[in-house]
Amino acid sequence: MENKVALVTGAAGGIGAAVVRALGERGAAVAAVDRDAARLDDIVEKMAADGLRTTAFPADVADSRSAERVVDAVERTLGPVDYLVNGAGVLKLGEVADFDDEDWRTTFAVNVHGVFHFSRAVVRRMVPRGRGVIVTVASNAAHTPRTQMAAYAASKAAATMFTKSLGLEVGRFGIRCNVVAPGSTDTPMLASMWADESGPRRTIEGNPEAYRVGIPLRKLARPSDVADAVVFLLSDAAAHITLHDLTVDGGASLGA
Repeated sequence: MENKVALVTGAAGGIGAAVVRALGERGAAVAAVDRDAARLDDIVEKMAADGLRTTAFPADVADSRSAERVVDAVERTLGPVDYLVNGAGVLKLGEVADFDDEDWRTTFAVNVHGVFHFSRAVVRRMVPRGRGVIVTVASNAAHTPRTQMAAYAASKAAATMFTKSLGLEVGRFGIRCNVVAPGSTDTPMLASMWADESGPRRTIEGNPEAYRVGIPLRKLARPSDVADAVVFLLSDAAAHITLHDLTVDGGASLGA
């Protein structure tokens, strides 16, 4: 991946930051995108201190005009985008009967519209070049129902099928599109679901009342575990893999 250009959305999050680091360590120049400008700058500074080529591009993925501006700026500053990682995501919990309209709209604005905006902006430029790879970070919730997570699950299912359909359209141009579907990963997003210190244990052991079977590997994923899967699908080692959904959940969805 030496001298390749990668664009990563959600770069200030747990998984996004791990992806940025993994790509930087492999020689890529990384455009780090997130709407949290302060946290994004902090992450880029840490990467730079470690000698990694990372540039901050603050933006809201839900804004289509921002997506076009950012991709244009990245290509002018760093060069043609070789890799896009759609890592931005939000989680709003609640049962459907009581779910807030704004939370529903926000969930889809980030988790679905954001994937569309950046994928469209990047693929328009990849097609004439006849190369490129896109990986969308979705969730095992896209294919395994979860209580209080209907909006999140529906949005991730939409992002998954969008990415696969896009891959079908652009395969003839040599562009690959794949999905990584994490399960419970040790990030602030996961911690936001826990009510007390028993959260990690209950996540690993499962919760019959919520129809969760637990994690067969008996551990939470690390952000780097998910980043490794993303890097694999971006790499030449996956040169003949497209339209694929790689689940990284320790067996929590029982292979569904």
